[in-house]
Amino acid sequence: MEETDGRLAPVSYLFGPRSSVSSAPASVPQPRAFDDDDDTGEVYEPEWNDAWGSDVDDACARLSDAERDVALDAGKISLKALTRRDLSRRELERVLRDADIDDESVERECDRLARVGLIDDAALAQKLVATLQERKGLGRTAIAAELTRRMLAPSAIEYALELVDTGDELARARELARKRAGQLRDLDRDAAVRRLSSYLARRGYSGSTVRAAVDEALASRPSGSVVRFR
Repeated sequence: MEETDGRLAPVSYLFGPRSSVSSAPASVPQPRAFDDDDDTGEVYEPEWNDAWGSDVDDACARLSDAERDVALDAGKISLKALTRRDLSRRELERVLRDADIDDESVERECDRLARVGLIDDAALAQKLVATLQERKGLGRTAIAAELTRRMLAPSAIEYALELVDTGDELARARELARKRAGQLRDLDRDAAVRRLSSYLARRGYSGSTVRAAVDEALASRPSGSVVRFR
Protein backbone atom coordinates (compact mmCIF):
# COMPACT_ATOMS: atom_id res chain seq x y z
CA MET A 1 0.00 0.00 0.00
CA GLU A 2 1.38 3.42 -0.96
CA GLU A 3 1.79 6.13 1.59
CA THR A 4 1.35 9.81 0.86
CA ASP A 5 3.36 12.18 3.12
CA GLY A 6 3.52 9.41 5.70
CA ARG A 7 -0.28 9.00 5.83
CA LEU A 8 -2.42 6.08 4.77
CA ALA A 9 -4.94 6.57 1.96
CA PRO A 10 -8.43 7.45 3.20
CA VAL A 11 -10.78 4.54 3.93
CA SER A 12 -13.94 4.07 1.81
CA TYR A 13 -16.73 2.04 3.50
CA LEU A 14 -18.86 -0.41 1.56
CA PHE A 15 -22.27 -1.72 2.67
CA GLY A 16 -22.25 -3.36 6.08
CA PRO A 17 -21.44 -2.24 9.62
CA ARG A 18 -18.67 0.31 10.10
CA SER A 19 -15.82 0.00 12.51
CA SER A 20 -16.43 1.09 16.06
CA VAL A 21 -16.04 4.77 16.93
CA SER A 22 -12.86 4.11 18.84
CA SER A 23 -11.15 2.45 15.86
CA ALA A 24 -12.36 4.78 13.08
CA PRO A 25 -9.88 7.29 11.66
CA ALA A 26 -10.26 10.77 13.10
CA SER A 27 -10.97 12.18 9.64
CA VAL A 28 -14.15 10.05 9.23
CA PRO A 29 -17.18 11.92 10.60
CA GLN A 30 -19.31 9.87 12.98
CA PRO A 31 -23.10 9.78 12.57
CA ARG A 32 -25.17 11.78 15.03
CA ALA A 33 -28.78 11.53 16.13
CA PHE A 34 -31.26 13.00 13.68
CA ASP A 35 -31.97 16.05 15.86
CA ASP A 36 -28.46 16.80 17.09
CA ASP A 37 -27.42 20.36 16.17
CA ASP A 38 -23.80 21.20 15.48
CA ASP A 39 -22.07 24.50 16.18
CA THR A 40 -23.37 25.97 12.91
CA GLY A 41 -26.97 25.32 13.84
CA GLU A 42 -27.43 22.80 11.02
CA VAL A 43 -29.29 19.55 11.64
CA TYR A 44 -27.70 16.30 10.55
CA GLU A 45 -30.02 14.45 8.16
CA PRO A 46 -28.62 11.15 6.85
CA GLU A 47 -29.31 10.34 3.22
CA TRP A 48 -31.13 7.17 2.20
CA ASN A 49 -28.84 4.19 1.88
CA ASP A 50 -30.02 1.47 -0.48
CA ALA A 51 -28.45 -1.09 1.84
CA TRP A 52 -31.28 -0.38 4.29
CA GLY A 53 -33.69 -1.96 1.86
CA SER A 54 -33.16 -5.40 3.40
CA ASP A 55 -34.23 -4.06 6.79
CA VAL A 56 -37.26 -2.14 5.58
CA ASP A 57 -38.30 -3.60 2.23
CA ASP A 58 -36.35 -4.18 -0.95
CA ALA A 59 -39.14 -2.55 -2.94
CA CYS A 60 -38.68 0.71 -1.04
CA ALA A 61 -35.32 1.32 -2.70
CA ARG A 62 -37.05 1.37 -6.09
CA LEU A 63 -39.55 4.08 -5.15
CA SER A 64 -39.30 7.68 -6.20
CA ASP A 65 -38.07 10.18 -3.61
CA ALA A 66 -41.63 11.34 -2.87
CA GLU A 67 -42.94 7.78 -2.58
CA ARG A 68 -40.01 6.84 -0.36
CA ASP A 69 -40.74 9.71 2.02
CA VAL A 70 -44.38 8.62 2.28
CA ALA A 71 -43.32 4.99 2.82
CA LEU A 72 -41.02 5.99 5.67
CA ASP A 73 -43.78 8.08 7.26
CA ALA A 74 -46.20 5.18 6.93
CA GLY A 75 -43.67 2.85 8.56
CA LYS A 76 -43.23 5.14 11.54
CA ILE A 77 -46.99 5.52 11.99
CA SER A 78 -47.55 1.76 11.72
CA LEU A 79 -44.89 0.77 14.22
CA LYS A 80 -46.10 3.37 16.71
CA ALA A 81 -49.65 2.03 16.44
CA LEU A 82 -48.54 -1.60 16.71
CA THR A 83 -46.56 -0.93 19.88
CA ARG A 84 -49.83 -0.06 21.60
CA ARG A 85 -51.69 -3.27 20.65
CA ASP A 86 -52.06 -5.84 17.92
CA LEU A 87 -54.10 -4.57 14.98
CA SER A 88 -56.03 -6.22 12.19
CA ARG A 89 -55.12 -5.22 8.66
CA ARG A 90 -58.25 -3.09 8.26
CA GLU A 91 -57.63 -1.40 11.61
CA LEU A 92 -54.12 -0.45 10.50
CA GLU A 93 -55.42 0.75 7.15
CA ARG A 94 -57.80 3.06 9.00
CA VAL A 95 -54.96 4.38 11.19
CA LEU A 96 -52.84 5.17 8.13
CA ARG A 97 -55.67 6.82 6.20
CA ASP A 98 -56.52 8.94 9.25
CA ALA A 99 -52.88 10.12 9.07
CA ASP A 100 -53.45 11.24 5.44
CA ILE A 101 -51.43 8.43 3.88
CA ASP A 102 -52.67 7.79 0.33
CA ASP A 103 -54.39 4.51 -0.55
CA GLU A 104 -51.53 3.13 -2.64
CA SER A 105 -49.01 3.73 0.13
CA VAL A 106 -51.39 2.24 2.70
CA GLU A 107 -51.69 -0.93 0.61
CA ARG A 108 -47.91 -1.12 0.16
CA GLU A 109 -47.21 -0.67 3.87
CA CYS A 110 -49.82 -3.25 4.94
CA ASP A 111 -48.45 -5.75 2.42
CA ARG A 112 -44.95 -5.20 3.81
CA LEU A 113 -46.04 -5.72 7.41
CA ALA A 114 -48.04 -8.81 6.47
CA ARG A 115 -44.97 -10.32 4.79
CA VAL A 116 -42.89 -9.94 7.95
CA GLY A 117 -45.73 -11.12 10.21
CA LEU A 118 -46.42 -7.86 12.05
CA ILE A 119 -50.05 -7.96 10.98
CA ASP A 120 -51.80 -11.33 10.71
CA ASP A 121 -55.58 -11.49 10.90
CA ALA A 122 -55.70 -15.27 11.37
CA ALA A 123 -53.24 -15.24 14.28
CA LEU A 124 -54.92 -12.23 15.90
CA ALA A 125 -58.37 -13.84 15.65
CA GLN A 126 -57.16 -16.99 17.39
CA LYS A 127 -55.43 -14.95 20.09
CA LEU A 128 -58.59 -12.94 20.73
CA VAL A 129 -60.72 -16.09 20.95
CA ALA A 130 -58.45 -17.51 23.63
CA THR A 131 -58.44 -14.25 25.58
CA LEU A 132 -62.18 -13.66 25.36
CA GLN A 133 -62.94 -17.24 26.36
CA GLU A 134 -60.48 -17.73 29.19
CA ARG A 135 -60.17 -14.27 30.72
CA LYS A 136 -63.60 -12.77 30.08
CA GLY A 137 -65.69 -15.92 29.93
CA LEU A 138 -67.53 -14.87 26.78
CA GLY A 139 -69.61 -17.19 24.64
CA ARG A 140 -69.46 -17.76 20.91
CA THR A 141 -71.94 -15.02 19.97
CA ALA A 142 -70.14 -12.32 21.96
CA ILE A 143 -66.77 -13.50 20.64
CA ALA A 144 -68.01 -13.30 17.06
CA ALA A 145 -69.28 -9.76 17.67
CA GLU A 146 -65.92 -8.68 19.09
CA LEU A 147 -63.96 -10.18 16.19
CA THR A 148 -66.23 -8.37 13.77
CA ARG A 149 -65.79 -5.11 15.68
CA ARG A 150 -62.01 -5.54 15.35
CA MET A 151 -62.47 -5.55 11.56
CA LEU A 152 -60.81 -8.92 11.04
CA ALA A 153 -61.06 -10.70 7.73
CA PRO A 154 -64.22 -12.88 7.53
CA SER A 155 -62.15 -15.99 6.74
CA ALA A 156 -60.01 -15.40 9.85
CA ILE A 157 -63.15 -14.99 12.01
CA GLU A 158 -64.73 -18.15 10.61
CA TYR A 159 -61.62 -20.22 11.25
CA ALA A 160 -61.12 -18.86 14.78
CA LEU A 161 -64.74 -19.56 15.76
CA GLU A 162 -64.29 -23.17 14.69
CA LEU A 163 -61.80 -23.44 17.55
CA VAL A 164 -64.51 -22.62 20.12
CA ASP A 165 -65.20 -25.93 21.85
CA THR A 166 -68.89 -26.47 22.66
CA GLY A 167 -68.09 -28.62 25.67
CA ASP A 168 -65.70 -26.05 27.10
CA GLU A 169 -68.24 -23.29 26.47
CA LEU A 170 -70.92 -25.13 28.48
CA ALA A 171 -68.45 -25.72 31.30
CA ARG A 172 -67.60 -22.01 31.43
CA ALA A 173 -71.28 -21.05 31.38
CA ARG A 174 -71.98 -23.43 34.27
CA GLU A 175 -69.12 -21.96 36.29
CA LEU A 176 -70.29 -18.39 35.66
CA ALA A 177 -73.88 -19.32 36.54
CA ARG A 178 -72.83 -21.01 39.76
CA LYS A 179 -70.84 -18.00 40.92
CA ARG A 180 -73.55 -15.55 39.91
CA ALA A 181 -76.31 -17.56 41.59
CA GLY A 182 -74.65 -16.95 44.93
CA GLN A 183 -75.41 -13.24 44.54
CA LEU A 184 -79.11 -13.92 43.90
CA ARG A 185 -80.01 -15.69 47.14
CA ASP A 186 -82.61 -13.07 48.08
CA LEU A 187 -84.62 -13.63 44.90
CA ASP A 188 -87.22 -16.30 44.30
CA ARG A 189 -86.45 -18.92 41.69
CA ASP A 190 -88.34 -17.28 38.83
CA ALA A 191 -86.62 -13.93 39.37
CA ALA A 192 -83.24 -15.64 39.75
CA VAL A 193 -83.79 -17.54 36.49
CA ARG A 194 -84.56 -14.31 34.65
CA ARG A 195 -81.56 -12.48 36.07
CA LEU A 196 -79.16 -15.35 35.54
CA SER A 197 -80.39 -16.09 32.02
CA SER A 198 -80.06 -12.43 31.05
CA TYR A 199 -76.54 -12.30 32.49
CA LEU A 200 -75.35 -15.32 30.48
CA ALA A 201 -77.09 -14.17 27.30
CA ARG A 202 -75.29 -10.81 27.49
CA ARG A 203 -72.03 -12.71 27.63
CA GLY A 204 -72.82 -14.37 24.32
CA TYR A 205 -73.97 -17.87 25.29
CA SER A 206 -76.60 -19.65 23.21
CA GLY A 207 -80.11 -20.31 24.48
CA SER A 208 -79.56 -24.04 25.03
CA THR A 209 -76.31 -23.40 26.90
CA VAL A 210 -77.97 -20.75 29.07
CA ARG A 211 -80.87 -23.03 30.00
CA ALA A 212 -78.57 -25.92 30.92
CA ALA A 213 -76.28 -23.71 33.02
CA VAL A 214 -79.15 -21.95 34.82
CA ASP A 215 -81.02 -25.18 35.59
CA GLU A 216 -77.89 -26.65 37.12
CA ALA A 217 -77.01 -23.53 39.12
CA LEU A 218 -80.53 -23.21 40.57
CA ALA A 219 -81.31 -26.92 40.88
CA SER A 220 -81.58 -26.78 44.68
CA ARG A 221 -83.72 -23.63 44.76
CA PRO A 222 -87.48 -24.23 45.16
CA SER A 223 -90.00 -22.52 42.92
CA GLY A 224 -92.27 -19.81 44.24
CA SER A 225 -91.70 -16.66 46.20
CA VAL A 226 -89.21 -16.26 48.98
CA VAL A 227 -90.76 -15.04 52.22
CA ARG A 228 -88.55 -12.51 53.95
CA PHE A 229 -88.84 -11.87 57.68
CA ARG A 230 -87.81 -8.57 59.22
